[in-house]
Amino acid sequence: MILITQIIYIKEGTESVFDQFEAIAMPLISKHKGRVLFRMRTAAAEMIEASIPRPYEIHLVEFEREEDLRLFMGDEERKKFLHLKEQSIESVILIKGERMN
Repeated sequence: MILITQIIYIKEGTESVFDQFEAIAMPLISKHKGRVLFRMRTAAAEMIEASIPRPYEIHLVEFEREEDLRLFMGDEERKKFLHLKEQSIESVILIKGERMN
């Protein structure tokens, strides 16, 4: 299993554009043998400690294989709407790893 954590910062005022992209991209994950483990928004009141700005969302997604992740990233339907991602996302911290038991 490949695990992907995304810490997402969006441009102020582009929440609806970001939501449009997510409505298209998130369902495509399962098409490529992936699974959303969680997707959460962060609230200032819930932060215990931080040395970086509070992100808009955090995603944790798993894919069966590296190839499945690559196919998701290259999905033609997803690519059609990358302009929405580019319009709305300021930056992303991407952490890639594996499940440890």
